[in-house]
Amino acid sequence: MAGSAYGTIFKITTWGESHGKALGVVIDGCPAGLPLVESDVQRYLDRRKPGSSSITTQRKEADAVEILSGVFEGRTTGTPISMMVRNTSQISRDYSEIASYYRPGHADYTFDEKYGFRDYRGGGRSSGRETVGRVAAGAVACKILERLGVRVWAYTRSIGPIEADMSRFDREVSLQTATAMPEREADAAAVEYLEKAKQKTDSVGGCMECIVQGLPAGIGDPVFEKLDANLAKAIMSIGAVKAVEIGDGVKVAERCGSENNDAFRMEDGNVVKKTNHAGGILGGISDGDTVVIRAYVKPTASIFLGQQTVNQSHEEIEVHIKGRHDPIIVPRAVVVMESMTALTVLDAMLLNLSARLDRVEDFYSRINKNTAVQSTAAQRPIE
Repeated sequence: MAGSAYGTIFKITTWGESHGKALGVVIDGCPAGLPLVESDVQRYLDRRKPGSSSITTQRKEADAVEILSGVFEGRTTGTPISMMVRNTSQISRDYSEIASYYRPGHADYTFDEKYGFRDYRGGGRSSGRETVGRVAAGAVACKILERLGVRVWAYTRSIGPIEADMSRFDREVSLQTATAMPEREADAAAVEYLEKAKQKTDSVGGCMECIVQGLPAGIGDPVFEKLDANLAKAIMSIGAVKAVEIGDGVKVAERCGSENNDAFRMEDGNVVKKTNHAGGILGGISDGDTVVIRAYVKPTASIFLGQQTVNQSHEEIEVHIKGRHDPIIVPRAVVVMESMTALTVLDAMLLNLSARLDRVEDFYSRINKNTAVQSTAAQRPIE
């Protein structure tokens, strides 16, 4: 299977299946010297683990991470970092009957058509549980970005028809609410809406939003490696995401240029914008303003209502899916969006180090100066 690796310099490869023994990730390209312990990663994994509230799947997994390589005495060594999370609560018998038919809204049919075979236990590699590795790697990326003055925050913007009032945005609240919404009134309304959907054995969709603050201008490359293009690819790779917007997104199609263009002005000797309709990216390159990304997530495909489908013999049948499933994906996917954004931004920043000769010369002139000082000291006679 191709397609399990992401990134150019800071590169990750995820592995494992929903009902296998474990899942994990290997990170290549992490600089040496980053302080890193398992608790740094665990706090991110705790945000996506199942069984954490009444609106998530009741599959109980501790999602305890183990760092297997690439860290010595609490610091990264510059070698590949391998991390693993063991599966402890898989109940594969819940999925035994679906081996013979295709669940509506899932990848069962497409996997069979591509490979002629599929791991039907919880979806295998197409399961949302695959994102464990992404989040573990994202935790490392976020820690590096924080040292560079860049912060990445994701949260739930809306659930069904319930939308957060962004004038009351509070990031700390988004880390405390069951829905990951950044304000409590919307969270309470969304939980009530979700409980009604659960009573009907149905599921709900929603919208996630992620912002990147502190990103300097000049990150990203034109043409095929645009920052917004790579962010869109990264976030669209998250299961159940069906649309991605940057800045004002689809709203720009209704405007005139005079309304949509962000005027520039000077502030304390710096070039800044009066508005941010562009979402912090112009020509595929960051402009120094806050990067704003939005992702729209479909309702959970696994619902307990009767559904029409076909089996592998191409017979039309009605099915009633069993198992433990989220009534909504969004609250646990928020940290996945945050992680994929961080991975993309960090990789782009590392690639940017070679964009200008003057900066390369400045870096290596300092290296050579230090080397020359050390060399001179080494040649001094011993007194």
